[in-house]
Amino acid sequence: MNPSTALARWLVDALVDRGVAHAVLCPGSRNAPLSFALAAHPGITLHSRIDERTAGFLALGIAKTSRRPVAVVTTSGTATANLHPAVLEAAHAGLTLVAVTADRPAALRGTGSNQTTDQVRLYGDAAAFADLSEPDPDALSAAWLPGGPIHLNVQLNDPLLPPAPRETSQIVAETSHIAAESSQMEPSPTDPGRRDQPGRSGEREESEQARTGRLARGPRTVVVAGDDSGNRARLLAESAGWPLLAEPSSGSRNGATPIRSYRLLLGTPLAARIERAVVLGHPTLSRPVSRLLAREDVEVVSVRARGRWPQRPFPVAAEYDAVEVTPGDESSGWLEEWQSADRDLSRRIDALVADQPDLTPYDVAAEVNAAVPPGGLLYVGASSPIRDLDLMARPYRVGERRLVVANRGLAGIDGTLSSALGAVIGRPHTTRAIAYVGDVTFLHDLTGLVVGPDEQRPDLTVVVANDDGGSIFATLEQGASGYADRYDKLFGTPHGVDLAALCGGLRVPHWRVTDRAELAHALASPNGGIEVVEAVVRRDNRRELDEAIRALAG
Repeated sequence: MNPSTALARWLVDALVDRGVAHAVLCPGSRNAPLSFALAAHPGITLHSRIDERTAGFLALGIAKTSRRPVAVVTTSGTATANLHPAVLEAAHAGLTLVAVTADRPAALRGTGSNQTTDQVRLYGDAAAFADLSEPDPDALSAAWLPGGPIHLNVQLNDPLLPPAPRETSQIVAETSHIAAESSQMEPSPTDPGRRDQPGRSGEREESEQARTGRLARGPRTVVVAGDDSGNRARLLAESAGWPLLAEPSSGSRNGATPIRSYRLLLGTPLAARIERAVVLGHPTLSRPVSRLLAREDVEVVSVRARGRWPQRPFPVAAEYDAVEVTPGDESSGWLEEWQSADRDLSRRIDALVADQPDLTPYDVAAEVNAAVPPGGLLYVGASSPIRDLDLMARPYRVGERRLVVANRGLAGIDGTLSSALGAVIGRPHTTRAIAYVGDVTFLHDLTGLVVGPDEQRPDLTVVVANDDGGSIFATLEQGASGYADRYDKLFGTPHGVDLAALCGGLRVPHWRVTDRAELAHALASPNGGIEVVEAVVRRDNRRELDEAIRALAG
């Protein structure tokens, strides 16, 4: 066995021992030893993609729903740089994405050799790192910090191919001694958990002893549930009788305590009476929440977040690993005040949207939310779709939970279609899967729909709210009339793309709908496999519609 083949087989064995069950591979010459080793290993489900950025986000999506480490494997050179967006998202979201990058031998670095660049610590502080030139269990163990990206840079020299094709059983038998060596390494949990932060000595022992904060029920408190808060935010709000301000991808927007129209109510006198906020997950969705958490008269209690950089961007009075409510103090009616205001405002929002003559983005959000059945999966794109969903989505009942997920680590539009496909692959028991994105997000990750004929094609309905450009900017400062002469060139970026023709070229079924009834019908009749439902909405009145909805809160 040549050295590159031996190194590749050892590494794949070690990855499987540490919980990796899925790997996404991009074709290349330098990573050929890794490709053959992945294909031969019975413990790996292998997915192939032609675009490294797509591959990285596919792996990220699998990691997000499977809660296991997932590998993405590339050749050397610019291929490795294309993983950077997914690595950064994983770093902020606390996902164990294992970037395995093939490299030339160290002696060729800095020589101008073909497809050779400096790949050492390419992703900086975002990823733990190991530079492997031979099987090295100690180096792998040192780099294996679950709960964030891991970059394994693998130096591979010629020859790059195994001597001859052989049966999997024969290969496994030949490398059993290598597998035995790697199995002696300390195993990692399948849940990514939290990773230790480099440069913060002395905190590992403290983090291993979970600190629980005990809070009195008395102060007027709201629970802010950001991305990936989980069910603990709902349980806390219910036990204390506090309003729950839950983002769609929090995993806690169900039960009786979530306040659907919280974003608007935070601008009312009711919000001025808030004395304390308990923050879980990664809240990034709205400016009203950011302003609330920055208020000097609000005590902020943080439940420590996951991710490479878990520190909060706002002042925190106390931080714990978990919080619970102390006994006593009967309900003061605080939650009931929020619920009453929410019911009234939500009715007026629904009436205003229903009164519009054309299909609106808010209609699309409401229909998408209604179309996800219990046990289903909804993957939401950044920008307008997740904000529209935040306003229109009624909280689910506790016994009918759906999984709503999004790339909120950095909240970019990168790789959303790929992440959605990965999420369905990572959660095979999903009853129905829908991805809800804007047209710019759809076009940005079009290669995510390039799936080879022998690759797994999960059932996924992609709903595209198409307003021919970036409408979110119309609701921000740059959408004001004073910038109208430059708006489209700088922000609106109309593209005029025929999505039906694109889908035809990709051999993806396509529906085009222009009203709410058509949209509801399309969502109720999935064809199976990957399909696209294009919901055509206006962009020219987006600012006025947004202002009318905000005015309802008074």
